[in-house]
Amino acid sequence: MGRQSQGRMWLLGLPWALALLVTMASSGPSADPPDPASIFADLSPEELRAVRTFLMGRPELGLSPSQGGPLAKNSLFLVELLPPKKRSALRFLEHVGARPRREARAIIFFGAQAEPNITELAVGPLPRPSSYRVLGFKGGRAVPFSARPMTRLEYELLYEALVAAMAPLEPLLREVTGFGFQNCSERCLTFSDIAPRGLGPGERRTWLVIQRFVEGYFLHPAGLEVLLDHQDPDPRRWAVRQLWYNGRYFASVRELAESHARGTLPLARLPEPPARHLFSSYEPRGRFASGTPTEVHGAKVCEPQGRRYRLRGNRLEYGGWSLAFRLRSSAGLQLFDVRFGGERVAYELSVQEAIAFYGGHSPAAMQTKYMDAGWAMGASSYELARGVDCPETATFLDAHHLLDADGPVRFRHALCVFELPTGVPLRRHFDSDFQGGFHFYAGLEGRALVLRTTSTVYNYDYIWDFLLYPNGVLEAKVHATGYIHATFYTPEGRRYGSRVHSHLLGNIHTHLVHYKVDLDVAASPGVPALHGGISSKALLSTLASQTASQPSMAACLWGSGNSFETMDIRFENISNPWSAGARVVQPWLHREPRRREREAVLPLGRPAPRYLLFSNPRRRNRWGHRRTFRLQLSSHAGPVLPRGWREERGVTWARYHLAVTRRHENEPSSSSIYTQNDPWDPPVTFENFIRDNETIEDQDLVAWVTVGFLHVPHAEDIPNTATPGNAVGFFLRPFNFFNEDPSVASRAPVIVRPLDPPSCSRLEIRRWTPPSPGACVHPEPFTYNGTYRLV
Repeated sequence: MGRQSQGRMWLLGLPWALALLVTMASSGPSADPPDPASIFADLSPEELRAVRTFLMGRPELGLSPSQGGPLAKNSLFLVELLPPKKRSALRFLEHVGARPRREARAIIFFGAQAEPNITELAVGPLPRPSSYRVLGFKGGRAVPFSARPMTRLEYELLYEALVAAMAPLEPLLREVTGFGFQNCSERCLTFSDIAPRGLGPGERRTWLVIQRFVEGYFLHPAGLEVLLDHQDPDPRRWAVRQLWYNGRYFASVRELAESHARGTLPLARLPEPPARHLFSSYEPRGRFASGTPTEVHGAKVCEPQGRRYRLRGNRLEYGGWSLAFRLRSSAGLQLFDVRFGGERVAYELSVQEAIAFYGGHSPAAMQTKYMDAGWAMGASSYELARGVDCPETATFLDAHHLLDADGPVRFRHALCVFELPTGVPLRRHFDSDFQGGFHFYAGLEGRALVLRTTSTVYNYDYIWDFLLYPNGVLEAKVHATGYIHATFYTPEGRRYGSRVHSHLLGNIHTHLVHYKVDLDVAASPGVPALHGGISSKALLSTLASQTASQPSMAACLWGSGNSFETMDIRFENISNPWSAGARVVQPWLHREPRRREREAVLPLGRPAPRYLLFSNPRRRNRWGHRRTFRLQLSSHAGPVLPRGWREERGVTWARYHLAVTRRHENEPSSSSIYTQNDPWDPPVTFENFIRDNETIEDQDLVAWVTVGFLHVPHAEDIPNTATPGNAVGFFLRPFNFFNEDPSVASRAPVIVRPLDPPSCSRLEIRRWTPPSPGACVHPEPFTYNGTYRLV
């Protein structure tokens, strides 16, 4: 289908839509929620229903229910919160502006027209919507209908078309797998679909991997892959275009069926799956050589004196930390207004995209380039298991999504919050007297607060964590687990992975995850520092109103003006000042301010400077340093495709470990849910964010962070990829932000001093917590000896 001209949508041709705004009589204002963090809260089920009811009632939209009916219809695909603009949100958070208008983002598939397209709307005000307006992408890009994510209806029709097309192959499938498609209630075949769905814009041709439907069916390919063309909105015109069986290509179902009937087809017969101990299942099998018990419960997390965090709606507080959070249906966890000690560190931290690009010998393997925002990874947040996915002590939270459904869907226990013993002290020191005793011992237990959710995007499970440490460190981390994306083994496939079972190839792939980090280092209203002690709200409000068209002034006013520099060491060879004729080689700090966007990109494949520093040029700590946070990557990311190659255009953010840009409201995300099915000409191209090469000195900055790893599957990935070694992420660490480690405010340290050195027979033990944490850990009070003597 041809791409529409800029800004053209079917709405524009109607007289009533000249202003792109429809209004109705409002039912009246609603009571504002008490906590300011609620401006970032996900839409409630009532709000989701209200938006759907309002849009379904607009005759000009012509919406039909999502489920049932034809593909060529107008339907509501997604409703989620549309976050307020940053400037409005900050004015409200600093008590100098009104509560921002609460709105929803709604995605509509307009399929019942000559030129189908996808349109996004802003709907509000909530909780009683009365108007909508069209939302556009940067540059006025329209979204073609072929770029839409898959729906449940399209999957149902795809399965029906596949079953009908496979009828001539039923004898072959029954012979080689013992399973089939026709009249199936048990011993059935199923499929996994591959994306992107074609080789260029406008296509919708999907390779389907045929699998036996048993537990862990992702690891049971039948050896058959089918290319099904489903571009036409009428399923009666869908057709199989090509097939691959056991290493050979066939132009049609008939050709493959006739080859089998003639007896000229090399067959790959699969063994009968066992009734128990199936290799793809979680059922225990075998024994550990040590004989240590595994049939009893292991170590557990407990809270002997209750929770040490506070959760109020979507506001989370822990030690010095305070933040708001939400779980977007489209892309997952998003933090807002992240503060430590009342000072803003970041306005937004959020997951943007997760991709996995594969290689292989079969057509499905070589075509697989998954971009998981296109599969609504935020709405794949299924129930977390107490005691496995999160400790028994965790607080569990539900999520509600309206995605490809005719009403809100509750996802029970989709998030959890818990305090985690890290197993290593946050700080400790043993001060030896080097005579068998000690001067003192001091230590502070390691603890972190964890906010967690998961995304199960078909075979893979991503565990998303944000961790808050008491010393002002924030960690973003993702673990990869679940089933590998595997294809049928052929000898030629060994070039692209490992044989992990009799007929199974684990295909090589690279995982990359992209984060948005909108840093506001040392941000606060900051009026005393800027205006000589005048701090009236009237002045603040007046200044804020003057920033509407002056982003630089706004960044200065709200403390969000930051600068970026990198730092690493270089070596110098100098004369030794205390020994004539000698030389000294030593490191020195090399700082490199990055003043423009193109200077602030760190390409993958090249070593990055080890210190990535974001500072507030107007705020200093007691020792004269700019107040700074350091971004520290934990990643083994590498390129996924050569620069500029077809599908790489949809993931241009994956060119960089880090890119720092000036913040703009029309650059809210680095990817979109449409990129998966149109990576060749995506509506969001991250490279455009840095093409204008704006100045980034003392500006409102966004750090776009890429982390990831190469995964060469191996036998130990059966049945599932394990989490150890498969975690990546980054830290935000204070770097001269404070005057000392802020964890000194914790009342959890232990200090031990001998009262009679050097014998150390009498000790002073100082604690600010109860002597014993309680019976859930160990009933005895804390004790210590500290001596090291001959025995």
